[in-house]
Amino acid sequence: MEEERNHTSVAMFVLLGLTDELKLQLFLFPVLLGIYLVTLIWNLGLIILIRMDSHLHTPMYLFLSVLSSIDICYATSISPRMLSDFFREEKVISLVACATQYFVMAWMGLSECYLLTAMAIDRYVAIGSPLQYSSIMTPGLCQKMGVGALGCGFISSLFQTVPSFSLYFCGPNVIQHFFCDVPHILSLSCSNTFSSQMFIFMVAVIVGFGSLLVVLLSYGLIIASILKSSSVKGSAKAFNTCASHLVAVTLFYGTALPVYMQPSSHHSKKQDKVLSVFYVVVIPMLNPLIYSLRNKEIKKALKNVIKRTTHSPP
Repeated sequence: MEEERNHTSVAMFVLLGLTDELKLQLFLFPVLLGIYLVTLIWNLGLIILIRMDSHLHTPMYLFLSVLSSIDICYATSISPRMLSDFFREEKVISLVACATQYFVMAWMGLSECYLLTAMAIDRYVAIGSPLQYSSIMTPGLCQKMGVGALGCGFISSLFQTVPSFSLYFCGPNVIQHFFCDVPHILSLSCSNTFSSQMFIFMVAVIVGFGSLLVVLLSYGLIIASILKSSSVKGSAKAFNTCASHLVAVTLFYGTALPVYMQPSSHHSKKQDKVLSVFYVVVIPMLNPLIYSLRNKEIKKALKNVIKRTTHSPP
């Protein structure tokens, strides 16, 4: 520790950004800006629609509005800074700003893990116990589950952020990424990072794999319930209610887990950046599209809102 303190402490980091190729930057900027704007519009629109239509005041759509709120915050924690960095020669960020960026991103990402688990449980109750569904999934319970997902995500993010950014930084300060991601931050520390890596690994296993295990278990029980059903039409309808959630789960875990569960020595920087863009920037845009494009109730609610708006007296 004494040797560490003989060095100058690093208070600023430099982000490399997505790419340093000018032509690629000119192509990526409008594309990523468009994705971010669509993310804001679709998610905010979905939240407003669910609030305005009383027919959508059900557990599934309550969870969906919370998911949209998470996706807005998730994308906003990264995209504005990433987009502004296209115009900066020196992409400098302070240690505090870096820690804040990662904390918010991790908070939203981990909250999404918890929320996707809650949504899987909701689908199991809806299909496995349809007659008791309304008495089990009460509005009060659903609100507690939504708040609980955000609260657990907050605590889990603290467990990752505090140990990682409390380390001593004295040497290189260039982050080989377009945002402050913990694996890249740890590689710059002059301290022993073993305890921080253990905290990150524990959170990844407990929250990441733990929530995924509950989701898979829920769908195992859902499939068992569908197979017991004598109605082919009823089984098809039950499966359709789960299809959107399954796609969202597959996209989220399929891109996030490879980044954080692989050893750092096996990481390809380009592969990391591509996967990171997908789960931080693209997925928040895709989620509302996945849940709404083939959803008859949302389409009907949208038509009703448009009718009320166009036929309302001036």
